[in-house]
Amino acid sequence: MLSFSQKKFDKLSLQELHDIYALRSEVFVVEQDCVYQDIDGKDLNSIHVLGVENKKLVAYARILDRGLSYPNHASIGRIVVSPSYRGNKTGHSLVNFSIRTTQKAYKQTPIKISAQAHLENFYKEHHFKPTGDNYLEDGIPHIAMIYEEP
Repeated sequence: MLSFSQKKFDKLSLQELHDIYALRSEVFVVEQDCVYQDIDGKDLNSIHVLGVENKKLVAYARILDRGLSYPNHASIGRIVVSPSYRGNKTGHSLVNFSIRTTQKAYKQTPIKISAQAHLENFYKEHHFKPTGDNYLEDGIPHIAMIYEEP
């Protein structure tokens, strides 16, 4: 059964850290053929959301406080689901858990994401509204989106 937890960087085990970087690399670097600097220093100050099933990391996101990515917003980023776990609502569960975790950790702070443009409708289902035009981030079309309470 899939279960979610959240941890600060200094509470991650070495195995968890390895699995986070392996999953992010599998999807963002290999699958999406995107060469970018994944280890950007922000992990140290992030809340890490781990989706685990049968002792395997299958979903992940990181949450950053206001000022780390955006001056006036907390953010959820590096949202990723293992290819073998897509299509069964794992992504929806991950985003819902991440929103609740962000709201609990950073009360009264609005949430902003940089979503891959092809996932705009997915994030709209979670009450994120697009703001501005599409832009390229690491060669992939993205759009900024702000969470609005339902």
